[in-house]
Amino acid sequence: MSDDTHDQPMPLVAHLTELRDRLLRALLAILVVFIALFPFANEIYTFVSQPLRALLPPGTSMIATEVASPFLTPFKLTLVASIFVAIPYVLYQIWSFIAPGMYRHEKRLAIPLLASSVLLFYAGAAFAYFVVFPLIFAFFTSVGPEDVAIMTDINRYLDFVLKLFFAFGLAFEIPIAAVLLIWAGITTPEDLAKKRPFIIVGCFIFGMLLTPPDIISQSLLAIPMWMLFEVGVFFGRFVQKRGENNGAE
Repeated sequence: MSDDTHDQPMPLVAHLTELRDRLLRALLAILVVFIALFPFANEIYTFVSQPLRALLPPGTSMIATEVASPFLTPFKLTLVASIFVAIPYVLYQIWSFIAPGMYRHEKRLAIPLLASSVLLFYAGAAFAYFVVFPLIFAFFTSVGPEDVAIMTDINRYLDFVLKLFFAFGLAFEIPIAAVLLIWAGITTPEDLAKKRPFIIVGCFIFGMLLTPPDIISQSLLAIPMWMLFEVGVFFGRFVQKRGENNGAE
């Protein structure tokens, strides 16, 4: 009996059913992580707010300007943290859904890219927390008028840091984006290298839009983006060579 029947495409209903199952598993994973983290919601917020609280002048503290903020703000942070922790499993479910339609050589490249994208996103968030936050909060708390007490609202602070977490996590994905563009044949490492001046300007514009309006935080985002672009071009050359070799075979 021929094995050709195993190569026949799945019906649309079967694809939709599998997609539903994958999404439900991803949501369930996020829910499980959230249930595990929620008892520590206040401790998680304390950890995230530490870079600012360490720089507050004596006698000042963070405040809650809305009645429900002391509950809703740690709740929102815990939900975001649950998604952050569950990202590897969520991406695994996405990978499991699309992998059957890929060629073997595509899978060999896609798996390292998938793992690298997760690690780079985590690295971007860690860079924001350990490097960027102390610098920009030190700047903000030192330039204000002396007779103005710094008492940041906990919800406004959370919105601010989540924006920076997302910005730096996304910025650190630049090498993956460059490699994917080269892999797909949309561009080449040489073409990207020629566009370097425009990329640098774009990095600073991106940093200006996604960070506070000061040159320090803008540069702290733009310069790593530029360096990561160079990393993407460097590894893109290897991807291009591998693609040419696979084509020759």
